[in-house]
Amino acid sequence: MLIVKARKLGFAALLGLPLLVTAATQSIEVYKTATCGCCEAWIKHLRANSFRVAVHDVADPSGMRGKMGIPDRLGSCHTAVAGGYAIEGHVPAAEIRRLLAWKPKAKGLAVPGMPAGSPGMEGPMRMSYDVLLVNEDGATIVYKHYP
Repeated sequence: MLIVKARKLGFAALLGLPLLVTAATQSIEVYKTATCGCCEAWIKHLRANSFRVAVHDVADPSGMRGKMGIPDRLGSCHTAVAGGYAIEGHVPAAEIRRLLAWKPKAKGLAVPGMPAGSPGMEGPMRMSYDVLLVNEDGATIVYKHYP
């Protein structure tokens, strides 16, 4: 009896495996300049967190920021697109995943500037920063605070 239950449980777990793999390998497209080292470090962070990353080296990443409707005041050195949302700057992978699971009516997420200690900006200095949810009208709210 116990063996039959274990087999059924194992089979059920296998049925759920494709869902886990799909969730674990979300695609993201990154638009950056060819010479940006911190962008490369952020891409490495995404890949380490199971994102499939397509990289586009462009002369001016702010063009994609504008196309996605992210105000320039929220700008950083790169813009990404995942699940139809804009991801501006050094947004942690965990927050991108949460956004993609929640699916709010919003333009995306932004970490303005290049705060020390954010993914891709690791080093001896660390500063607190906010991940902002950018609403449809360009207004923002704090999505997650990193102390």
